[in-house]
Amino acid sequence: MFQNLDPLLHSQLRLAIVSILVTVEEAEFSFLKEKTNATAGNLSVQIEKLQEAKYIKVEKTFKGKYPLTKCAITKKGLKAFEEYVNALQQYIKPLN
Repeated sequence: MFQNLDPLLHSQLRLAIVSILVTVEEAEFSFLKEKTNATAGNLSVQIEKLQEAKYIKVEKTFKGKYPLTKCAITKKGLKAFEEYVNALQQYIKPLN
């Protein structure tokens, strides 16, 4: 009856990152940092974990002389997010 919650998405910060990326086409690192209130170091580590799982894609370029990192959700990431939300709904649905 109950599905296991994806441990990769069960982390508060990773879930926040994916939740944001589901609602936008792409997001810059600075935007994610601002919205999640995460430190740059912690955000970088969590983005890398999501990228390794192919839940997000990361593009690193430059804006003038400054590095620019953009993130976007992948189809695999969107599917994992939808499954995670569905699993949560199973847990909170009244047992009748």
